[in-house]
Amino acid sequence: MKSTAKLSDRFVIIMAGGRGERFWPLSREKTPKQLIKLLGDKSFLQQAVANILPLVPLKNIFIITNAAQAPEVRKQLPKLPKDNVVAEPVGRDTCAAVTLGAALVGARSTTGVMAVLPADHVIPDARKFQQVLADAFSIAEQGQVIVTIGIKPTEPATGYGYIQTGNELPTPPGAKKTRTVFYKAERFVEKPNLETAIAYVNSGNYRWNAGMFVWSFITITNGLEKHQPEMCAACHRWFAVAAQPAKLAKVLAKEYPDIKKISIDFALMEKAHNVVVADGAFDWDDLGAWPALARHVKQDAEGNAAVADFIEVDSARNIIYDARSKARRTPIAVVGLRDTILVQTDDAVLVADKSQAQKIKELVKKLAADKRLQKLV
Repeated sequence: MKSTAKLSDRFVIIMAGGRGERFWPLSREKTPKQLIKLLGDKSFLQQAVANILPLVPLKNIFIITNAAQAPEVRKQLPKLPKDNVVAEPVGRDTCAAVTLGAALVGARSTTGVMAVLPADHVIPDARKFQQVLADAFSIAEQGQVIVTIGIKPTEPATGYGYIQTGNELPTPPGAKKTRTVFYKAERFVEKPNLETAIAYVNSGNYRWNAGMFVWSFITITNGLEKHQPEMCAACHRWFAVAAQPAKLAKVLAKEYPDIKKISIDFALMEKAHNVVVADGAFDWDDLGAWPALARHVKQDAEGNAAVADFIEVDSARNIIYDARSKARRTPIAVVGLRDTILVQTDDAVLVADKSQAQKIKELVKKLAADKRLQKLV
């Protein structure tokens, strides 16, 4: 049984500043993917918090978001301390968010260990995830290692980064053996082409990079000092004012626009030599675009995945989603439609070829540039 003291030294940073443009028209700037209820009665963010509550106290959970989304984040998480929702003045990619998270944790506990997790992933089996995360905390507490959770690939996906794993790591002397297997991280690989992805999956030595990290405050600041000294300097400045929310907001407003825009993968993970991979033995999906919905919604005999009052003739493999308010919902009838995304909200309708789902981002940019349609973004 974990001690209360140990639990009080564990923290979680949830990164929830993404725009989720590929889920337009349901996802909007103020209510992006992580804040919408796409599957079930909880938003992705609410589910992310529910998944970690058995492992850390609520007061030790920080949400890093942006100014447009912060009010809705606080509304969705009413029990979370108001000051635990921190808004970035501008988006500066994940390294800046991690650096800010480290400052927030360090101000609470310089012996603290923090997990950095995305806000918008689907993890159907919370218990398996919690076991891996608890083991990752244990390993990160024992020494100066960076732990990343790697997901065993189920297909040669080209939309994910990969991590090449090395030897399985033995249990440290005097430490309790974990249920989770840990490997040495050999290298991080960006999104591969299909042929390369097939080779990765067949080798058995690669994991999907899920963007989940666990490290101590000391380990992350040492890593930044070595590989990103400017970020480390910013971390120390923010650390000095992190216990004073109003002062922190002023400092961030002044400094954040000039912070280097770089991902934590490029900034640190690909450079560090003390990275270990926790074998993420749980189902996982980052639900990147509308076609992914078919993996989580029951399909009819023709492969149509519908969250709607839906009727079809000679139609197959479609994604149909009705997000209109209950009073406005009407049956959606399609004839001869194949491999299409059809989404209805109260103020917009999306019809797209499934193979072109990634181009919905381009559509959102076009909407934003049109004065008549900006309100739909």
